Amino acid sequence: MKTTRIGQTAAMVTDISFGCASIGNLYREISDAAAQDVLQEAWDSGIRYFDTAPHYGRGLAEQRLGRFLQGRDGFTLSTKVGRVLRPAAAPIPEADSYVNPAQNDVRYDYSGDGIEESLEQSLDRLGVGRISILYVHDLGTYTHGAGNAAHMDAFLGSGYERLVRLKEAGRIDAFGLGVNECDVCLQVMDHGPIDVILLAGRLTLLDRSAEAQLVPRCRAAGTSLVLGGVFNSGILATGPVDGATYDYGPAPQEVLDRVADLQTLAQSAGVPLATLALHFARQHPAAGSVLLGTAKPATLRRNLQALQQDLPPKAKDSLAKVMVA
Repeated sequence: MKTTRIGQTAAMVTDISFGCASIGNLYREISDAAAQDVLQEAWDSGIRYFDTAPHYGRGLAEQRLGRFLQGRDGFTLSTKVGRVLRPAAAPIPEADSYVNPAQNDVRYDYSGDGIEESLEQSLDRLGVGRISILYVHDLGTYTHGAGNAAHMDAFLGSGYERLVRLKEAGRIDAFGLGVNECDVCLQVMDHGPIDVILLAGRLTLLDRSAEAQLVPRCRAAGTSLVLGGVFNSGILATGPVDGATYDYGPAPQEVLDRVADLQTLAQSAGVPLATLALHFARQHPAAGSVLLGTAKPATLRRNLQALQQDLPPKAKDSLAKVMVA
């Protein structure tokens, strides 16, 4: 796989990366062995950039990823801050769509002390001494609504400066945001430079809202983009079927109609819609890496095979026209 540099930092990532939400028991419980199997599939395919977060199964994904990476080298690891975990006061069968998560309660804390506490916890769960890339997770109104103002005050008041100091001390190589919205990225970039943004669902075949302001801003600032949610929570993989999901919920009719048009485009070009969506993300000039996340080795293998295939001429033409639209 190709590798790209994150911003102007020492962090290097493979252009296809593995996102670990699913191995935190997202939507369904999987065994430790199944988690190790899909991580092994990613490793064997050449993926060397792995992204995780305390949010993914209340620390479970970090624990599983840490066990897998023990004794290995040559990988790039990212995790996230903004949530601090504590042993749960009562049993937790499910939390935030994670089934049988690690038994931890959570509090949001974007202050400097909260960020450093979250980092130390992640280092312990992962069994590593440092993290290459640290993302501030879910800052913004998409997650916090009206309550975001207090979180933003905490982050801009001391959180951002703490990340700068952690980078200067060599404890991380790069830092940025891991979010589902563009506005918060622009707001933080007004405050100070960041190295990278993990942007979920806003630079896809379906939703290209990042192209209006964020992509040009990142290009000018030298900020890298890692693309997550390239299927927009599923609908670009399934098509506009009954029960299709978009942005973590049922797809509205307007989205179903737009996806139906994209599916017709893909079919006329001779490729599945999911393949066109994957190639759009990987070929986008703003993409430093494309995150793939699944709990199933066969699904990961299928998506990687779709990315490796040479598109037929008509599909290449269709994709080129979409890119410049």
